Amino acid sequence: MAPAFVRSSDFAIDKPAGHACPNLGADFRCGIHASLRPRGFAGCTVFDCFGAGQQVSRVTYGGRSWRDDPDTAGQMFAVFGVLRHLHELLYYLTEALAMPRAAALHGALAEARDGIEALAAGTPEEVLALDVAPLRAGVGELLGRASELVRSHGVRPSRGRKRDRRGADLIGAVLTGTDLRGATLRGAYLIGADLTGADLRGCDLLGADLRGADLAGANLDGALFLLQSQVDSATGDSRTTLPDGRVRPAHWGAAPGGVEAGR
Repeated sequence: MAPAFVRSSDFAIDKPAGHACPNLGADFRCGIHASLRPRGFAGCTVFDCFGAGQQVSRVTYGGRSWRDDPDTAGQMFAVFGVLRHLHELLYYLTEALAMPRAAALHGALAEARDGIEALAAGTPEEVLALDVAPLRAGVGELLGRASELVRSHGVRPSRGRKRDRRGADLIGAVLTGTDLRGATLRGAYLIGADLTGADLRGCDLLGADLRGADLAGANLDGALFLLQSQVDSATGDSRTTLPDGRVRPAHWGAAPGGVEAGR
């Protein structure tokens, strides 16, 4: 209901923000959930609200529905947009707090997490008054420091390999078998990139755009800040090694010759 999407390879139709998707049922369920990809809604399968939707409906608005109380709809959807940012930050901070190598920053990470949790628990008016940009910048800097601590103790890329590729334009790049161990690809554009057989162990992938990237046979063991939605937006096979807690999507193919490997 709240987000907008534009007709593209990810969505079969246009939908303005605040307008119900035609596939939304009266029970608030998706009527085509089991066939989203074949029906042109791959973008829906990789969307993650980080629990912000539940926060808005169950906590911020105490269980009230925009269908039962239409006057709240506009404000509710605006609040959702802010809370999604906050919950995304909470997700990454929680992941960083679980990294033993970042122990020196655990105090600062916990303080940041607690502060954002308090902001997310505010009234609709308090949430809408927040300036998200400096919050994201502050948390981003802290996560970057945590990432550096973890990657400095992990595997290093081979000599001659560029370690810092933050925000790099690698759309459609051929990176077959590339050694990217311990590199940062934070915010990099890897749309449609060929990463078959690439070594991405211990790589920082926070915010990297992996839509359509080919991860067949790639090794992402220990990759940092990699969301399941990023994995779902890419392609891979049974040889692809994923970090703990990430699962191989159902739409990924099998390895050539039926070779099985990885998680």
